[in-house]
Amino acid sequence: MKRIWSTADLEAGWTLSSTERELALAQTLASNRLGFALLFKWFEIEGRFPRNRSEIPAVGVAFVARQLELAPEALDSYDWAGKAIKRHRAQIRQELEFSEFTDEDEQTLAAWLLESYLSLAGRTPTAVRGQVYEYLRVRRIEPPGFQRLDRLVRSSLRQGEENLAEQISSRLSVETKQQLDELLEPKVEEVEQDEETGVALEQVEIRPTSGLQSLRVSTGAPQLKTILAEITNLKKIQALALPEKLFEGVPLVVRERAKRRIATEELHEVKRHPDTIRYTLLAAFCSLRAQEIRDNLAELLCDIVHRISSRSEKRVESAVMRDIKRVYGKGRLLFRIAEASLKAPEGQVREVIFPVAGHDKLTEITQEYLAAGTYESQVQAQMKTSYSHHYRRILPPMLEALTFGSKSVKMLLALELLIRYKDSNAIQYAPGETVPFEGIVPNERREQVSSTTNNGTVRVNRIAYELCLLQALRVGLRTREVWIEQAQRFGNPDQDLPTDFEQRRTENYALLELPLDVDAFIATEKKAMKDALEMLDNSLPTNPTVSIVERNGKSKIVVSPLEAQSEPTHLDRLKLDISERWGATSLLDMLKETDLRIGFTNLLKSATTLEKLDRKKIQRRLLLCLYGMGTNAGLKRVAAGNIEETYRELLYIRRRYLSRDGLREAIAQVVNAIFETRNPDLWGEATTACASDSKKFAAWDQNLLTEWHVRYRGPGIMVYWHVDRKSVCIYSQLKSCSSSEVAAMIEGVLRHCTQMSVEKNYVDSHGQSEVAFAFCRLLNNIDLLPRLKAISRARLYRPESEAVYANLSNIMTRPIRWDLIREHYDELVKYATALKRGTVDPETLLR
Repeated sequence: MKRIWSTADLEAGWTLSSTERELALAQTLASNRLGFALLFKWFEIEGRFPRNRSEIPAVGVAFVARQLELAPEALDSYDWAGKAIKRHRAQIRQELEFSEFTDEDEQTLAAWLLESYLSLAGRTPTAVRGQVYEYLRVRRIEPPGFQRLDRLVRSSLRQGEENLAEQISSRLSVETKQQLDELLEPKVEEVEQDEETGVALEQVEIRPTSGLQSLRVSTGAPQLKTILAEITNLKKIQALALPEKLFEGVPLVVRERAKRRIATEELHEVKRHPDTIRYTLLAAFCSLRAQEIRDNLAELLCDIVHRISSRSEKRVESAVMRDIKRVYGKGRLLFRIAEASLKAPEGQVREVIFPVAGHDKLTEITQEYLAAGTYESQVQAQMKTSYSHHYRRILPPMLEALTFGSKSVKMLLALELLIRYKDSNAIQYAPGETVPFEGIVPNERREQVSSTTNNGTVRVNRIAYELCLLQALRVGLRTREVWIEQAQRFGNPDQDLPTDFEQRRTENYALLELPLDVDAFIATEKKAMKDALEMLDNSLPTNPTVSIVERNGKSKIVVSPLEAQSEPTHLDRLKLDISERWGATSLLDMLKETDLRIGFTNLLKSATTLEKLDRKKIQRRLLLCLYGMGTNAGLKRVAAGNIEETYRELLYIRRRYLSRDGLREAIAQVVNAIFETRNPDLWGEATTACASDSKKFAAWDQNLLTEWHVRYRGPGIMVYWHVDRKSVCIYSQLKSCSSSEVAAMIEGVLRHCTQMSVEKNYVDSHGQSEVAFAFCRLLNNIDLLPRLKAISRARLYRPESEAVYANLSNIMTRPIRWDLIREHYDELVKYATALKRGTVDPETLLR
C-alpha cells in the first residue's frame, strides 16, 4: 500500500460507513475497536489482511482513530496473533462475502498464472503479487499467507518459463540446434599469414575461443577492423536461420533477461542447462544481439557520415587560417593599389599598378584564389577525398549487411545503386543508369553532382552522389523516415505503436483519461487556458513582484527575486547536535544502515536461477560493490582495505547481481521509505511536483562512456535527474550528450516507479518543446512548467485567435492551431498510448 495519502484520498479510502462504525464500536476493548476498523478498511482497499502493523500507514491509523474518538496509540495494545484477530477476520469475511483460500482455489490460481505467464513474466515480484491479489479480489477469495502465495507464484512462473522454453525449442530446426551448440565449443581463431612465407603477420597469443565469446564482445571505436568484426558476428547469427517469428508475443523484458543470463554465465554453466532451456536462452541472446549489432552499425554509420563532414570542415578552416597567415600583407597591398589608382585614374595598368604590386605578386594572388575556390567547394572537395580514399572501404560493407526500409522508393533505389557499384572504380555511373535525385541531392549541389554533355547526355559523379546519399540516409535514420529491418532502436516505427489500437480504442482512451470526442478535449483545454490567462491578466496590475517591461523592442516578463528568509532560531543548535552525534558517520555506514532498515539488497537478484552463497555474504558484498561504484573508488580499492572479501568475489557479485532494472527497483524502495518517514509538520503534505535537469560530469578521455559535450565544451558524461524538493532523486538516467532532454524528461515522469504522483514538472528551456507540452497534456494532464530563471524567455499562447487581454496582449505570440490538433488527435493518442504502456522508448519516438 502507498505511504503518501492526500486529504482527499484519506476521505475516499479510510472513511468508515455507519455499518462499519457500528461493528467497530461493538468491540469491547479500545484496541480491538481500532484494530477491527483498520482491518476492515485495509481489506476493502487491498483485498487482503495486513501481515503486521508496519504495513498500515500512520496517516490511515490517525484518520480512523479520530472517527472512533480514540488515540492512535491504542493500536499498540492490539494482539496481531491472538484469538481476537482471528475472530475479526472471520467477521470481516462474512460481512464482505469473501471465502477462505482452499486447495481448489490454489489449483485454479496456478492455472491462471500459467495462462497469463507472458503478461506477468516481465513484471517485478511485487507487481505480480498485486495482479494475484486483484484476481482473487474480483472472485471474492481471501488471499493465502504471504509465504504460501510467494511459493505458489514462483513455482507457477518457473513452470511457465519451462513451458515457454519447450515451445520456443520446438520451433527450432535440428540444424539450428546443432549450430547453437557449436557456439559453445572453443575454436582457435585464424591468424592472417603471409602468402609466400606462411608466417603470421601479427605476433599474437593464440587462445581457443568460442563463438559465444566473440558474440559477447561489444562494438568498439568506428574503425574498419571493429566494423568488419561486427558484420562477421551478424553473419554468424544470420547463419543460424532463426525463425522470423520465433519470439512473437514474448515480452522484450523476458528476452532481455535471457540475454543477460547468457552474457553472465560461464560456458560450462550454459552447457549444464537442459536442452530446451539452453536452446531458448541462446536463441534469445542471438536474436537480441543481432538487433543490437544492427543498431550499432546504424549508429556507426551516422557517426562516420558526420565525421566525414565535420573533419572536412575543420581541415578547410585550418587551411584558410594558414592562408590568412601566408598572405598577411594582402590588405596593405590592396591599399597601395587603390591609392595609386586614385592618383592616376587615367593611367595604364603597367605604368600605375605594376610598380606598386608587381606582376609576379598579382599572378600568385590570382592563381591562389582560383585554386582555392569558395568555402563550400573546398569542403566538398575535402569530403570527396576522404570518402574515396578511406571511408569507402568501411561504408559499403555496412550498407550491404543491413536491410533498409522506407516509404520513399527513390531512397531504396539509390541505396541499391550504391551497393551495386561498391567494387567499381568508375568515376561516373554508366549511361542509362537510373539515378534518383529528388530527396537525395539538394538543389544547391546538383551542379557538383551532375553535368550535361554537348549531346545531351547526363553524367553523374559517383563519389559526389554517394556523399549526398549518405548524408540524406543519416537524416532519414535519425528521423525514422528510413529504418532498418529487424532492428530495435532504428527499426520500423510502425511496429512501436500498438497494433490493436482500433480494436481497443475505448480502453486506450480510458487509459489516458481522455475523451473520445476531440471537440470535448479541445473545449476542456481552451477553458483551462482561458481561466489561467484571465487569472494572470487580472492579477498583474496589483502584483508588485511581476511586471511586463520593454527591452530591446520586445516585451518580457520580469519577476522580482524573493526576499531572503530569516534563519531559523534553533538551526545552529540542531547542526551542532547532529555533528556531535553522527560526526564520524561514513557513507558506507549510512548505506549499511539503510539496507538493515528496508532491505533494498533483497531486490538485487542474480541473473541466473541458482544461488549457493549465503544471503548475508551476498548482502555484504553487494554493499561493498555499491559503495565502490557509487563513490567511483572502484572495486579494487574497496577490496584492498577489506580482509574478508577479495576483488574477484566483488567482481563476481557485480557481474551477476547488479543490473539497471534491479538498481532502479531498489532506488524506488529507498525513495518510498524516505517519503514514509517524512514528518508532515516539517516537510508539509505530500508533494506532487518535481524538477528535472541534466548535469555533465567530467570524465577521462579513456572512459568508454566519455563524450564531447558541445554546449559545455568538454569531455564527460551526462546524467538526467528528476528531483523532489532538492532532496530526493526519484529517477536518474545516463544519457548521451546529444540525446533529447525532452525524451529524458518524459521517461522519468513515466518510469520513476515510486509512490510519488507527479502532476507538475519544472524544466528549463532544453526540456521544453511543443512536442513535450503536447505529450505531457495527453499523459494524464502533467503540467510542464518553466523555471523562473527562464521566465524572461517564456512565451504565452492565445487559447483563441480572437482573444485579446489588456495586460498580456503585447507579449502574446501566435495562436494555437486547434484545427491541426483536431486533425491529428487520434494519431497523438496512439503515440501517447505507446509511451504509457512502455512499448516504445521516448528517445526513439521523439527522435
